[in-house]
Amino acid sequence: MLFSSVPFLFYFLPAVLLVYFLVPKRAKNGVLLLSSLVFYGWGEPRYLPVMLVSILQGYIFGRLIERFRDTRRAKLFLVLSVLLSLGTLAYFKYADFMIANLNALTGLSAPLLRLALPVGISFYTFQILSYTVDVYRGTVPAQRNFIDLAAYIAMFPQLIAGPIVRYSDIEAELHTRRFCLEDIGTGARRFTVGLGKKVLLANVLGELVASAGSATVLGAWLGAVGYLLQIYFDFSGYSDMAIGLGRMLGFRFLENFNYPFLADSITDFWRRWHISMGTWFRDYVYIPLGGNKGGLAKQLSNIAIVWLLTGFWHGASWNFVLWGVYFGILLVLEKLFLLRWLKRLPAVLRHIYALVLVTISWTLFAFTDIGAGFAWLKAMFFGTLFDSGSLYLLLTYGPMLVICALAATPLGKRCYEKLNSRLGPRALTVVDCGGLLCVLVMAAAYLVSGSYNPFLYFRF
Repeated sequence: MLFSSVPFLFYFLPAVLLVYFLVPKRAKNGVLLLSSLVFYGWGEPRYLPVMLVSILQGYIFGRLIERFRDTRRAKLFLVLSVLLSLGTLAYFKYADFMIANLNALTGLSAPLLRLALPVGISFYTFQILSYTVDVYRGTVPAQRNFIDLAAYIAMFPQLIAGPIVRYSDIEAELHTRRFCLEDIGTGARRFTVGLGKKVLLANVLGELVASAGSATVLGAWLGAVGYLLQIYFDFSGYSDMAIGLGRMLGFRFLENFNYPFLADSITDFWRRWHISMGTWFRDYVYIPLGGNKGGLAKQLSNIAIVWLLTGFWHGASWNFVLWGVYFGILLVLEKLFLLRWLKRLPAVLRHIYALVLVTISWTLFAFTDIGAGFAWLKAMFFGTLFDSGSLYLLLTYGPMLVICALAATPLGKRCYEKLNSRLGPRALTVVDCGGLLCVLVMAAAYLVSGSYNPFLYFRF
């Protein structure tokens, strides 16, 4: 079930909020878990047991790790839990990739398993991993109530595509959160903003990307920039909706994006983009490997390992590995000398540097066929500058690209703050509600029409 779908908006969400509001506090986690299972099972009923077994092993091993803390058994139980979590992820996500590459290397013809990827498995696996590791470290106590732990891992607002919510961030709220009209209003506002990003911006940009071609430099750049903005509004819109839904249910999820296109380096970009993933790899891979300790060579190798894994986490295809290696190389170069050079440049040139390299990266990301990705990249810099088709696309989608570029900056937030200072809170509330209602009506009309409406990060 998609957040940006008629069944979710007009049937599932109102029903869940109504029941959630009516039941006593002690039953809310049960309602949250049951509704999350319905949400997940709506489109993936055969993979519900996979998720439930994954949660169960995390629960059991978490209890065992705590019981035998500071002994070898605790470490053994942690290793077993990690192996089970990663093994399940590897089986469903990477088995065919491994078999295909083994066949190519050895000349064998082992049959592919052709398994469908369970939606959200990358995200809930990382949550289980962080939970068991944190219990082992003593950062959090093991959860003794299975329903509470399952409600955290399967929580429908962040189940499908994140953000990656750590147990330590919401442990207290699992037991003592409040559920009030103020939070519902704040969450509904955030959800509607995210819905508008997704439906009114990302989906329209998707139409541009589908129409763009690589016959000319202009057409290739329109497609690349369109995809860059599409994936941003698609994923940040989903994160906004997840954060808003969490707030409506009494949870405060951490931010996942911080105006990434304002970055003036690749290092800065990855502090702003998909923050929950970046901090997860930092805390559970980079730092355990040694982080910044052990000298420059060790630090650079740790960065390379993290980015190889980051690329591979996104998908079982060599283009994702290449995408991760690409960013790993850039981050290593910035660590060695590029950041020092960039500081000497005017701010506008630093931003151009970051935006161009990030745009190139998503060209690698978009094509599982690496040859097609490089062909598109070649078209961005060589060949005929434009033709009638690319000029038509520019005239048709140019205004939308400008709107999206502005919407990706803090300009809207600053205008809102100025309106607040001039109109006052009460008048602004009326304007705010009217604007949000318009966004909701337009998004609903778009969805009812059955137009193009994917979620790009569902496949990761």
